[in-house]
Amino acid sequence: MSAQTQGARAALAGSFALAAAVTRAGTAALRLGAPGTRARWERKNYAGRTVELYAGPASAVGTALAAARVHPAAGAAVLAAGACGAYDDVAGHLSGDTRRGFRAHLGALRNGEVTSGAVKLFGISAAGLAAGALLKERALDKLLAGIVIAGTAHFVNLVDVRPGRAAGTVLALGAPGLLRTGPGAELSAAAMGAAAAVLPDDLGERAMLGDTGAHALGATLGAAIVAGNRRTGLLAHAIAVVAAAAYEDRVTAAACSL
Repeated sequence: MSAQTQGARAALAGSFALAAAVTRAGTAALRLGAPGTRARWERKNYAGRTVELYAGPASAVGTALAAARVHPAAGAAVLAAGACGAYDDVAGHLSGDTRRGFRAHLGALRNGEVTSGAVKLFGISAAGLAAGALLKERALDKLLAGIVIAGTAHFVNLVDVRPGRAAGTVLALGAPGLLRTGPGAELSAAAMGAAAAVLPDDLGERAMLGDTGAHALGATLGAAIVAGNRRTGLLAHAIAVVAAAAYEDRVTAAACSL
């Protein structure tokens, strides 16, 4: 094995391990001393069981740190996606707003209502476009990169409707990226590390990612796609995430049926 190959594998292992370790440590730390009351950090899942939200912020920080080691713009986009998701987790819960998806929030906006979900969607879109502008050189590539980052964050959140769906999706879609070398592979490893760290508690219905974790994992995966592809690949992925957003009800229904 060449020194270059060994170095590439070490970089992948490092990104995976960092994201996983920070996610697990952050979850444990929040369990011991999260700000506010315990009820603030609990939600009812689809089956009515009480689950923790600690994994969401922990995975957002874990992926942001690992992504920032690869490229600061990627780390910033992931952190922004997590922060926007956290705002919706808190504000949406306090207001009792259960609407999901572009159509619901844009429909409310047309009626003069600014929902927490709309703030989240526009915030993540802006963060994705800003990161895309720094990750790519040509104008069209910058735009496509922004769409991919924001769209992938939205897609992962769409499938986060049952235990393990979002984390499992990130693991499945991130795995092919490990066959490459370079920043794209390292970012894939970061997304997979955090997803692997939360999966046991997620499947066990002890925790949920919430919008915070789902959007952060999705933004990391989107950044990996951007870093690992040229224009043709970017265009294909951009079309895919736009189609997923257009048919979001079917995407969510498919995730529920798995």
